[in-house]
Amino acid sequence: MVQNPQPETGLKKRAMRGTVFSLAEFGASNLLRLVSNLILTRLLFPEAFGMMAIVQVFMSGLQMFSDVGIRTSITLSKSGDDPDYLNTAWTVQILRGAILWLVAFAISGPVARFYDEPLLAQLLPVVALNALFAGFMSTNIATANRHLRLGRQTALNIGSQVLALALNIALAFWLRSVWALIWGGLASTVFMVVASHTLMPGIRNRLRWHRSSFGELIRFGKWIFLSTIAGFAMNQADRAILGKFITLDQLGVYTIAFFFGNLPILMARATLGKILGPLYRMRHPSKSEANRRNVLKARRLAVGGLVAMTVPLAYGGGLLIELLYDPRYVLAGPMVVLFAFALPLQLVSLAYGGILLAVGDSRRQFYLTAMTATLQVALMLVGVMTVGVVGVILAPALAAMLIYPLRSRYLNLYNADDPLSDMMMLAVSLALNGYACWLHKDGLLQLLS
Repeated sequence: MVQNPQPETGLKKRAMRGTVFSLAEFGASNLLRLVSNLILTRLLFPEAFGMMAIVQVFMSGLQMFSDVGIRTSITLSKSGDDPDYLNTAWTVQILRGAILWLVAFAISGPVARFYDEPLLAQLLPVVALNALFAGFMSTNIATANRHLRLGRQTALNIGSQVLALALNIALAFWLRSVWALIWGGLASTVFMVVASHTLMPGIRNRLRWHRSSFGELIRFGKWIFLSTIAGFAMNQADRAILGKFITLDQLGVYTIAFFFGNLPILMARATLGKILGPLYRMRHPSKSEANRRNVLKARRLAVGGLVAMTVPLAYGGGLLIELLYDPRYVLAGPMVVLFAFALPLQLVSLAYGGILLAVGDSRRQFYLTAMTATLQVALMLVGVMTVGVVGVILAPALAAMLIYPLRSRYLNLYNADDPLSDMMMLAVSLALNGYACWLHKDGLLQLLS
């Protein structure tokens, strides 16, 4: 009778510590990105950021198109602590990194011709070395996520970003070109790979091919693979589409707005998967009513905090851009306001992500992701051709709204939907942020012109 509270208490403590570490990493990471942005925008031209936006779209696409859910599988699988399973996953990860580099090399020429930017043919193969090196990352990173032990991982992530920042600034001052951003990123990846093997506790990875472990990785990962293909469209389609419809200068301005306007989404991705994902696995709502109450309470707190972040962005985003950047980036201000208006719909949906995966239902998770991606890309294409960048910013929110009934239906199968609290948070945030849009209507009208 008295044995259950202790594990529950231990889990709560780990979850709280994990939350603190995730928030600390998010805060430090984005502070470093802000410092980097402020310095680099003064050393480089806007088109450098536009060029890197296109490069990152294709690198993210390659990674997502080859993602078999290795880290997610380790975090959620019953075999996630088995050395054979971990070493097989590491071997697959290395092979994936090598294939990514070869594919990037092969497509670099066609991509350069599509965007009419010859420099892309040189940039893509070099940037793809990040994927090759990252393939050797220790599985101990994923094991730390699995057990909500995030302290050392947080320190390493921040350390690698400090190194990248220092190198980016030094190289930008010296080279004054987009190559500065690329070499700094490569150095950061190499540091993180070495540190994951030498400083993270856990097994020493070895090349291993364990047939049953590989089979489990593929069975669980095949739907994640398909989901991440769709996830590419959700997360990167805006820059891929805009890169064809607007100039590199304008894309560079959009990239600055995206950084500020999507801070709540970035925070959600940095924290929810690490905290709510393991909680869903250990205390899934479908197992008991007590689990449902506790897990949904944690979710409401997380989503409420994230949605609340959009309000100061809606009212102060324009002023923030004016204070931090020179007049070349002034149109990023109204873009930030519009991002803040659109984000709550996405945040509400994003926080449900791990519930289906925690019970192994990666098939329905794929259906949701694929349908959302299809709607989002279609809406972006219609939007950019009718109202320009405004349509691209609003498209993800419209897609999330249209797909919500199906998401709710799937979640209800596992006693995990929470529509009343979702509607309450959305009503309050959209009213507040909608008023901010009215206050900034002149700037928003400039985006339409």
